[in-house]
Amino acid sequence: MRIRSDMANTLKLEIVTPTALVYSKDAEFVTLQGVEGQMTILPQHVGLTTQLVPGEMVVRSGGQDEFLAVGGGLVQVTGERVAVLTDMAVAAESIDEARAEEARQRAAARLREKLSSEEVASVNASLARSLAQLQVKRRRRK
Repeated sequence: MRIRSDMANTLKLEIVTPTALVYSKDAEFVTLQGVEGQMTILPQHVGLTTQLVPGEMVVRSGGQDEFLAVGGGLVQVTGERVAVLTDMAVAAESIDEARAEEARQRAAARLREKLSSEEVASVNASLARSLAQLQVKRRRRK
């Protein structure tokens, strides 16, 4: 006789930014963008560590899908846990579209200036975070 507990059907997702633990829930799955492309992580997933690419993260928790815009960072997966270290994580309903658009425009304008390679990297990161927020907000707008 085989008995499955709820723990075997979920994994713990924790998202940490430089300022705080911003998300900690049990999830049925997590879909995110890694450097090798989009991946869905299910309970009992094989262990891995990969780089997180700015974009949309989908979390199924309690049978409901949650959508977040995330920045770059690292993802570590074990069979029962997904730890995400990122520079940004914002729930779709918390995204201020006008502010994200302003940030995108500022970053695009800065890229037209003569910048050092360090400044270009910083502005590109800012642009990627803004685009991730706009993508999530505009896709979820209904």
